[in-house]
Parts: sequence; C-alpha cells; structure tokens
Amino acid sequence: MSTEQRPRGAFRAKVANQHHRVTFVELFYDLVFVFAITQVSHSLVEHYSAAGAAQALFLLLAVWWVWVYTSWAVNWLNPDHFAVRLTLFAMMLAGLLMSASIPEAFAHRGLVFGLAYAGMQIGRAAVVCLIVPAASGGVRQNFRRILIWLVFSGVFWISGALAHGETRVVLWIVALGIEIVGPLVRFWTPGIGASSLHDWNVEGGHMAERYGLFVIIALGESILVTGATFAKETMTPISVAAFLVCFVGSIAMWWIYFDKGAELGARQLSTLDDPGALARLGYTYMHLPIVGGVVLAAVSDDFVLAHPLDIADTAHAWAIVGGPALFLAGNIGFKWALRGWFQPSHLVGLALFLLLFAAPMLGLAISQIALAALAALILVMVSTWERLSLGADEAT
Repeated sequence: MSTEQRPRGAFRAKVANQHHRVTFVELFYDLVFVFAITQVSHSLVEHYSAAGAAQALFLLLAVWWVWVYTSWAVNWLNPDHFAVRLTLFAMMLAGLLMSASIPEAFAHRGLVFGLAYAGMQIGRAAVVCLIVPAASGGVRQNFRRILIWLVFSGVFWISGALAHGETRVVLWIVALGIEIVGPLVRFWTPGIGASSLHDWNVEGGHMAERYGLFVIIALGESILVTGATFAKETMTPISVAAFLVCFVGSIAMWWIYFDKGAELGARQLSTLDDPGALARLGYTYMHLPIVGGVVLAAVSDDFVLAHPLDIADTAHAWAIVGGPALFLAGNIGFKWALRGWFQPSHLVGLALFLLLFAAPMLGLAISQIALAALAALILVMVSTWERLSLGADEAT
C-alpha cells in the first residue's frame, strides 16, 4: 500500500487487490514474543519432566492466544494511528512483565503473570471497541462480543493468580479454555448472538504474513539455541556434527513451511470473498502445532548439542522426534485447510517419525545425535518430495 493510500483513521478497510504491509510497529511488538518463546523453551529445558512439559505447554498456549487475538485485531486496525500505537506499546510493557514471570508463573510470580495477561486481553479489546467507528460493519459488534468473553476469562485468570497450587491450575485451565473455545463458537453471547464469519473479513496477505513471522520467531529460537549451546562446547568433530544436524533440521522445517505453504496461504486468503473460516482454521488453530513443534525441536537441540553421544531414552525422544513430528502434523492440517487434500510426502514423513520414535521405546540403543540426524533426514526427504511433486513454480 502506498503512502497516499494509507488509512488515516484507526480502522483500515479491506481494499481489493491490495496487500496491507506488516508495519514496523507490529514487528517491534513481536519482539516481546521472541522473549516469551525463549522463556518457555528454557523453562522446559530446566524442568524436563511430565509436570514441566505440561506447564510449558500451558504457557505456550497462553502466549500463542494473546498474540493471536492481537494479530486479528491489528488486521482491522491501522498501526500508524496514534491510539493503536499507544495500545501496542502498552501491551508490550504488559507482555514483558508476562514473559519475565513465565518461569515462576505457577509459583511466586503467578499474580504478575495473571494480571499482565488479563490486562493485555481485556485492554486491547476495550480499546478496539472505543476506536473502531460504528460504520465499520460487524467488526465493532464482533469486538463487543470478544470483550465480554475476555472479561469472563479474565475473572478466572485473576482468580487463579490469587490462588495457589492446584486451584490456580484449575482456574487458569478454565480461563484459557474460554479463550480457545471463543472463536469456535464465534463468540456467541446471550442477547447479541454470535458473530458471522463475514464479520471476520480479514485482509489475507497481511494475516498470512503475520503468522509466517511468528513461525520465524519460533525458528529463531531454534537457531539461537543451536548457536548459544554450540558456543559453550569444545569444538570437536562430534560437536560440529551435532551443530550441523541441528542446523539442517531448522533449515528443513523452514523449507517445509515457507517453500509452499506460506505463499499458498497468502494467495488463498487474498482471493476468497469470505476468508474468515479459512483464517480461523488454517491459521488460528492449525498453526499452533507448527509453532509448538518448532519450540520442542529447539529444546531437543539443546539436548543433542550438550550430550550428543548419550543414548536416547524415551523421555528425550519425545523432544528429538516429537518436535519435528508435531511440526509436520501441524503442516499437514494447515495445508489440508488450504488445498483440501493431504500431502502424501507429509503423511509418509509422519509415519516414519512414528517408527523412529518406537526405537527408544523398544530398547534399541541409539545415540541422541543419531536420532536427531535421522529426524533431520526425514524432514529433508519431506521437503524435497513436496517440492518435486508440486513443482517449483506453484507458489510463485
């Protein structure tokens, strides 16, 4: 969009055959989530157990949903507008407090986490209701419903933050569940009903680019872990080999998502008259396992680089094999939502991951670096197969 075509108000309407650019303030806002993803992955590395994994999953879901709700809001708003910018800056401050409290969210920093999280969700929705003009169609009414839902979930976030132990866990699960279910039922609210998918008439190119950037954030964590951990190790042939295995795995994940899926998604959303349903399914929900898989793969990189020759047990296989497998499963769902059929290369790759995961479970002695190398090889196979089968020019 050129400078002359930039919206001057707080609300930016969808313009045919034009693509709203991702602005610098949106990229600046995303830096908070670089920190948040780092906090989640490091917490899982330090507390790698069933309980630690459950807490990390919950925190990743929370981080994901606060980012998702913001990305949908900014798809309709003009980030160059003064009030929108101030809102994003205020959310950055709250987001930093939330992210800083992640390692101790279920301990002594629960109140900081709960208040910051609820404040981001409720505050953003309230501002949108205030600044979006009445002439914006169903968008304003849609955000009225969203605000009601987020106030409802906020009661449980804050109540849980004031509670302790299992009570906090239960209340926070309820709070997060409310926010996950909301889009599925189109924020049905007594008295005003549910939003229509037409009210979710997003600008497809901008939406696809925003989600692609979050995948980059997650992949960036994998690259940072690889570089930072390798820098601490003595440079030997085996440590260099582990470094290369982890790096190739990250490149293969980038290739699987961005070579075909990302551009296809942008094109699909931009050409649909009513893109809300695809945006909700393919991006809001199907991208979660993609991001979760990359974060888990980053955790496995730490294990492989620190102890490459250790025999991989079932617990570590959950990260070394489970991360790439979860990433691939998310891509299967995402690309199915776009194409309407399952990519054979991805299905075969997922089957191979299941076989690979069975090796430690059956007591086969395989080192962590060997297991990671086989996982990376499967990802390379999948990316190569998809590119050859679909043709190099599909996404161009």
